[in-house]
Amino acid sequence: MTELGREPTETPRAVADPSMFVDTYRRVLSPQARRAIAKRLSPQTRHQVKQWVAQVAGGQQPSVRRGERLARRRPELLAGGDRVLVTVDRRARIALVRPDVSPWSARAANLAAVTAALVEAGVEHFCVRGGSDRNAMVAVDAADRERVYAALAGACRRLPGYVAEVVGGQPRSSVPGFEPQAWRRLGDAHVVRLTWYWTDPRHRLVLGVPYGCEVEFWTRREDRLVAPRRNLAATEMPAAGHSVDAPADLFTALGPADPAVTVRTRPEFAIRRPDDVTFPIDVVYTWVDGTDPAWLRRRAEAAGTPYHAESANAARFLSRDELRYSLRALHTYAPWVRTVYLVTDDQVPPWLDPSAPGLRVVSHREIFRDPSVLPTFNSHAIESQLHHIEGLSEQFLYFNDDVFLGRDVTPRDFFLANGISKFFPSPALVPPGPPSPDDIPASAAGKNNRALIAERFGTVLTQKMKHMPHALRRSVLYEIEETFTAQHQGTAGNQFRSVTDISIASSLHHYYAFHTGRAVPGELEYAIAELSHPDTPARLAHLLAKRDRHVFCLNDAFSTEEDMAAQLSVLTPFLDTYFPVPSPWEKG
Repeated sequence: MTELGREPTETPRAVADPSMFVDTYRRVLSPQARRAIAKRLSPQTRHQVKQWVAQVAGGQQPSVRRGERLARRRPELLAGGDRVLVTVDRRARIALVRPDVSPWSARAANLAAVTAALVEAGVEHFCVRGGSDRNAMVAVDAADRERVYAALAGACRRLPGYVAEVVGGQPRSSVPGFEPQAWRRLGDAHVVRLTWYWTDPRHRLVLGVPYGCEVEFWTRREDRLVAPRRNLAATEMPAAGHSVDAPADLFTALGPADPAVTVRTRPEFAIRRPDDVTFPIDVVYTWVDGTDPAWLRRRAEAAGTPYHAESANAARFLSRDELRYSLRALHTYAPWVRTVYLVTDDQVPPWLDPSAPGLRVVSHREIFRDPSVLPTFNSHAIESQLHHIEGLSEQFLYFNDDVFLGRDVTPRDFFLANGISKFFPSPALVPPGPPSPDDIPASAAGKNNRALIAERFGTVLTQKMKHMPHALRRSVLYEIEETFTAQHQGTAGNQFRSVTDISIASSLHHYYAFHTGRAVPGELEYAIAELSHPDTPARLAHLLAKRDRHVFCLNDAFSTEEDMAAQLSVLTPFLDTYFPVPSPWEKG
């Protein structure tokens, strides 16, 4: 579904907004002063300076003072425990609290509030297939404008809501819809957006304008209704046409396909388009608890002298509870996923509920064709067997537990509707030359991949892949296993990463599928932070403030167990603030 030129004016935000002190720091200090500080101070110290400048110079934010005045003037708006004042883009807003807040639930709740108000007022309306998955669109007859405004104003008074005129595809600044003057200012607007802000019980995540519901005023031309702007199906139709109930997932890909959830629309919009992804998509994680005594004993018994120190580096097996938060991110930003498979060496995190619906824990013993090679401590070997998971969908996403969705995504971000997968090349290059004992394992595997692709297709791959969710197809993985049998079996049999490994799920699949017409390059906003780097706290603050990356990776290849405490003091508050909503797979 195309975006038709739309971009939201707000991003999902943390209420404890790190951008506040960053913005103040930039306002107070000149660029010359900031450059001087950058030359003389470490990243950690600069981070502390930004906080100090904001605390000294920022004072009480104007939005906070306005919010306090609103609470004193209209206390009924904040009555009850389900409403709270929040700050979004330095503006005070009243948000509604719900335990399972997500982009999909916010969009659905905003649509429900608008349509319920129109039904109560007896206003005919129908949902439109617009160009955005994020915000719903509802069409009404322009002749009903006064009744529409009255109905929506009433809805905003019952639950504090906000309204903005949409001009050129962009909503202007939202104003309180519970104030009468807001509606007078809208005049004869062609499109307005209604927003109810939603937050979690700890008020750490706020979802607002991007998930608002737009109301379009269609004009009559003789016996037809004409849309005020383009959409994806029909811009005019008979005014006397009848309405039908259609599956809600026709109008957004943010949520799961549930035929029981329907919306009112016209037959022209109750259709499946060629670009609608209709096949199921599962997710596979690989995970290890590197502090488990039983696992450590198995590893010690298997350990010889690995060809490269990184192969047995403790950082590769340290757990900072990343899996818990990666699953929270998945549930919040991709609830359309069918089933999550967690592949482990017979380990389960203590906080995970293995019996939860939509989750299955899979042992290495279930997927390795030759179980005699187990136990294995080689991620390349484990990844070579993922397509053997019983019941796994043809199209699936492979996650490492250090990869997080940072904002809402849809199936179309990873697959075309005809099943073709997308891959995400990195600017990082595979070093030239043959594999060497001096190569890090990822580079050695990339070189081995390169030799296979060159022999098979006559091209020379040069790029690595980003640390992203890998969009994979089982049929392609089976074909790779059959085509490169010796290399595939060799990788599966290496207990530790080896110079002879191939990296199948994270690289070879993408190049092989591309050359056989089953994959294309994709593009998503992405960031990576190396946990051992001194500027990591500042980078995490930026990620939290902006929330504009579809995916980010918290990579760690060089840390030791002694680094854990210092890293957790930064990482845990960041992850808990970014992903405050527990997933349904957590105990309790």
